[in-house]
Amino acid sequence: MNVNTSRRGFLKGAAATAAVLYVGARADGALAASSDASDLNPFVRIGSDGRVTAIVKHFEKGQGPATGLTTLIAEELGVTMDQIDYEFAPSNPQVYGNTLFGGIQGTGGSTAMANSFMQYRTAGAAARDMLIAAAAGEWGVQASTLDIVDGQITGGGKSAPLADFVAAAAALDAPEQPRLRTPDEWRLIGKEGAVKRKDTPVKINGSATFAMDLQLDNQLVVVIAHAPRRGAKVASFDASGAQGKPGFVMAQTLPDASGVAVYADSTWAAISARDALTVEWDNSAAEMRSSDEIKAELIAGVNGPSTYQKWGDQSATADAVDGAAKVIDKTFYFPLLAHAPMEPLTCTIAPTDDGGVVLHDGAQFPTFSHMTVSQVLQLPMEKVQVNTLLAGGSFGRRANPTADYNLECAMAFAMTDRSRPVKLVWTREDDIKGGYYRPAFAHRVRVGLDDNGAIIGWDHRIAGQSIMKGTSMEQMSVIDGVDHSSVEGVADTPYAVPGMAVGLTDHAKATSVLWWRSVGHTHTAYVMESMLDLVAQETDADPLALRLSMLPGDTPAQTRMIGVLNQVADLANWSAPAPDGRARGLAVHHSFGSFVAEVAEVSGGGDDPVKIEKVWAAVDCGVPVNPDVIRAQIEGGIGFGIGAVMRNEITLTKGEVDQSNFPDYEPLRMSDIGAIEVAVIQSMEAPTGVGEPGTPPSGPALANAIARAGGARVTELPMLGQVDFA
Repeated sequence: MNVNTSRRGFLKGAAATAAVLYVGARADGALAASSDASDLNPFVRIGSDGRVTAIVKHFEKGQGPATGLTTLIAEELGVTMDQIDYEFAPSNPQVYGNTLFGGIQGTGGSTAMANSFMQYRTAGAAARDMLIAAAAGEWGVQASTLDIVDGQITGGGKSAPLADFVAAAAALDAPEQPRLRTPDEWRLIGKEGAVKRKDTPVKINGSATFAMDLQLDNQLVVVIAHAPRRGAKVASFDASGAQGKPGFVMAQTLPDASGVAVYADSTWAAISARDALTVEWDNSAAEMRSSDEIKAELIAGVNGPSTYQKWGDQSATADAVDGAAKVIDKTFYFPLLAHAPMEPLTCTIAPTDDGGVVLHDGAQFPTFSHMTVSQVLQLPMEKVQVNTLLAGGSFGRRANPTADYNLECAMAFAMTDRSRPVKLVWTREDDIKGGYYRPAFAHRVRVGLDDNGAIIGWDHRIAGQSIMKGTSMEQMSVIDGVDHSSVEGVADTPYAVPGMAVGLTDHAKATSVLWWRSVGHTHTAYVMESMLDLVAQETDADPLALRLSMLPGDTPAQTRMIGVLNQVADLANWSAPAPDGRARGLAVHHSFGSFVAEVAEVSGGGDDPVKIEKVWAAVDCGVPVNPDVIRAQIEGGIGFGIGAVMRNEITLTKGEVDQSNFPDYEPLRMSDIGAIEVAVIQSMEAPTGVGEPGTPPSGPALANAIARAGGARVTELPMLGQVDFA
């Protein structure tokens, strides 16, 4: 399987094979088909041998679009998963743009399936209708009597492989409205065990090419000595210590003075030479605050009136809570978090014969990467190609508005004679110490209860560091001064909360901040679900019953939330007491259009170490295109979230990051969770996200279980130091 592609590759393929059918879209977005790839930007390519290729517009970092989008085409076209391959699309936002991102070509926000479901089904259905029309014309039968099953066109007493009609189909016009298969016809979509991941074999046998694997002839490797503080600049450097290192080529200050680029003939030579540098930093404009100061500022921000009060009447709600029979008052704090994907950041820029370049990258946002390289190298966009490779995780890190590591690589390439490929490599320490982080946030929630234990007021104040403000995405993402990612999951909660008011106060960023798997829901879900358990505890209510009482079913979101709550309750046998020595915690959350409820069961607590015995989850993500992929993503999201709340934080000392590698920023280990069981709810709602929604409920489900086991009620993360884990 060839998982790399470019527009030039399409053209070359079209010239080499006369009988090729491309189905996709023209520049105006209209459905089109041709035997010449230069006429359109295809989603489907069918060769003269009948081999089908899905052109996948979303990059693959482990979350499954290479399988999911391929499944959609295979289903509609009528081929088996063994008869279809995939390639990554070239950078072309006019056709391959994410319809939920305003046309930017990019992967994130759990949108890959949500924005591609109809596109790829339609392309597959158009290809099917054209092949059938070609066969019907030759056989002299009605097209309505034919179908494609397992790659064979059948009906009317005839049968032939679809390859026999590729040339004839390529001469036809694409249908304006191809017939989509109805759910009762589906053989692959939503079927348990029907589809195996397309990228698994090459990852198992080692033939997959990740961005870090790429080795080009005559390439230079560059590593960057990064500024230790945000805003610091290179004052001077001394490379004399690197001069004698084997393979060392040169060292130069980056044009923006953000670091020193060290070039060598190999990765180890570059790292060794960098370690031998002496760099003096200008800290006059650098961040010098420590974590304790940042925390104090955020806590102060939730202890006064909020800057933005757009959800309810904060003053009236505060008065109602003040007059309540009982007040539950809790302050929460969430530290900076690193993304820490298994594959650190890397990309390669190589010159082309026509004076352009190719960027080889696990490109999460090709549009940002493409524009950045074009601008830095002062090349027209058509002279820059983006070759998307597999990526070893991201969790949001490879997608940022500044395309920071692509920018570094472009600057490093520009400082050479541009005759050799330049490969940028970040080490794990670069990633942990010099990356973008999930922003720090504080919440203060005061819930007022009447004499009967009913909620009469919910005063919720949030303070944090905006992800979107000050970026190229501010105009489309910040409305009336509010970055919605700071309040999502609270301001738009499906719960019917009496007397709720939400306020937001922004604070200056201490580091570069960025979306992190599930973005604002990482902290809002923890607070909402922890507070509801505290209400249940105070009123002696069952946590499940309390949540259901706040979901009257008046909206589709409430109805679907009820569905996952009931499903996970059945899965975990919630109505029965937990086994001796164990306790359970419940949490549910709506994010990225999906609904996930989770129950965590722990042993220990109190004076005994806590062991996470099992986590149950129920997910409603609309049509479950690939149930096995969905299950894996929910499992991974649970592990990612629990690992973070257990022990992860990024701390600063006078602006410098204290952590550097996995010994002091430890990811979840397999032994941390005994088992995970996931139920995927069958639905005919439009597909929604699965890469992120498993993460938000995982932390509060664990926190609620620990508290019910007699352990601490953790309101300041991470739990390490407050909870002793087995």
